Amino acid sequence: MSRTLHAHLAEAPFTLGMSSGFFGFFAHAGMLAALDEAGHRPCGFAGSSAGALVAGLAAAGMEPARIVDELATLSRAEFWDPAPGPGFLRGAKFRARLGAMLSVTRIEECARPLVVSTFDVRRRRTHVLARGPIVPAIYASCAVPGLFHAIRHDDRWLVDGGVLDRPGLDGVVPGTRVLHHHLASRSPWRRPGDPALVPPRRPGLVSLVLSDLPRSGPFRLDAGRDAMARARESTLRALDRPIVDASVVLP
Repeated sequence: MSRTLHAHLAEAPFTLGMSSGFFGFFAHAGMLAALDEAGHRPCGFAGSSAGALVAGLAAAGMEPARIVDELATLSRAEFWDPAPGPGFLRGAKFRARLGAMLSVTRIEECARPLVVSTFDVRRRRTHVLARGPIVPAIYASCAVPGLFHAIRHDDRWLVDGGVLDRPGLDGVVPGTRVLHHHLASRSPWRRPGDPALVPPRRPGLVSLVLSDLPRSGPFRLDAGRDAMARARESTLRALDRPIVDASVVLP
């Protein structure tokens, strides 16, 4: 019989990778809280976009329960600052909110290792950040093109890491033991077989896929809070499920 996800995670330290997914940070936070309740604490974090937000907060030392509390009370006014430029929102409010939540100023000061994927606009490739100022790194990874202004950081213009590295794993050393929380894209232009729709595959990786969570956004924050609660409940159930083909999938 296949091992359960709980047994697999208890065997050895693991890195938690979290995918891009617009406002999927709600689901990531609920999943992380469930892992913590079950006694599973990642030894490192990796993420892209929504995944980078939760990965950054957790790596910096914020307890999962507090991450849930911070996001559960999030209001649109805390990040909504329209301004002319390459995106609808300037992003200054978002960066200020990040700075208020984070207890460190640089990635290398985090309690646990963190790698964040961003997209280098000029070079048209993923740029991984594992050192340097943490607020601009997380902001850049979350800067959805068209929604947030790009940011100049590390002598590059950077936007959402999910542009090329949707799983958020480009900075993770190959062969690392990884639990990956995969949020499948719901964009209408995706076609069957699109990599954004299926969990990544690599040695040492197990994917957790929680399907049919409510889709949230800047005008649907209540749906995000619902997704967070459902992700927590589904993850607790998933821990007792067997791993099949390197994945645990809950409908």
